[in-house]
Amino acid sequence: MGQVIKVALTGASGRVGRVLTEALLGDERFHVVGAVDRVGVGQEIRSGKNNITIEPDLEGIFSRFRPQVMVDFTSAEAARANFRLALAYRVRPVVGTTGFTLADLDEFHSLCETQQIGAIVAPNFAIGAILMMHFASLAARYFNSVEIIELHHDGKKDAPSGTALKTAEIIAHAQAREEGAPNGRESESTPGCRGGCFQGIPIHSVRLPGLVAHQEVIFGGTGQTLSIRHDTTSREAFVPGVVMAIQKVMEINRFVYGLEELMEL
Repeated sequence: MGQVIKVALTGASGRVGRVLTEALLGDERFHVVGAVDRVGVGQEIRSGKNNITIEPDLEGIFSRFRPQVMVDFTSAEAARANFRLALAYRVRPVVGTTGFTLADLDEFHSLCETQQIGAIVAPNFAIGAILMMHFASLAARYFNSVEIIELHHDGKKDAPSGTALKTAEIIAHAQAREEGAPNGRESESTPGCRGGCFQGIPIHSVRLPGLVAHQEVIFGGTGQTLSIRHDTTSREAFVPGVVMAIQKVMEINRFVYGLEELMEL
């Protein structure tokens, strides 16, 4: 076994954060030195014989334990500050938080380039979701018409999802679309019923209890349609991707956006 990687997690009380904290606590390749959140402070997260207590002070974790990697699943506002703080302490960020602007991503890229340190931001850490986007990019070469439907739990704060935006970006690149190019949109008798439009691609967002994370990309052509769908039925689906990112971020000194950059696709 290689070097054990010291990890701090932020958003540890969240839906994804708790699953990740438990998984990393039980993985001998990692040493979880801190679990941070604004809620659930003092609560204990256990996995087998290992446990850790949720704390509110991320900088205190950095200064006391000097982790090598920070895993962040919080909110866009919190993650921006956490990213900057991590780099100030030479901690490598692995971020699954969504809702960032293009300006945010540009800032992250610039910070990593200046400090020559690795960081990974990914809209989705489920391996199947990355493959779904990859297959969509292949199909986009042969179908001009496409729409995206993304479905998430009712607690998700941003819409459309980061995965849907990333998928639209990938498809638009494959089709060499112009920014804002129409995709057969017609008048709406009820405004908004055709969804939003990103880089010329309609995106429809659904938020309902009982869902986790789901996305379908539907291509249409003469006499045929093609649907590419991914369903996350448990947040444990994100664990393998996060594990991969933690290991890979130790090997790079640049900013990476999207888990597909780490995979041989």
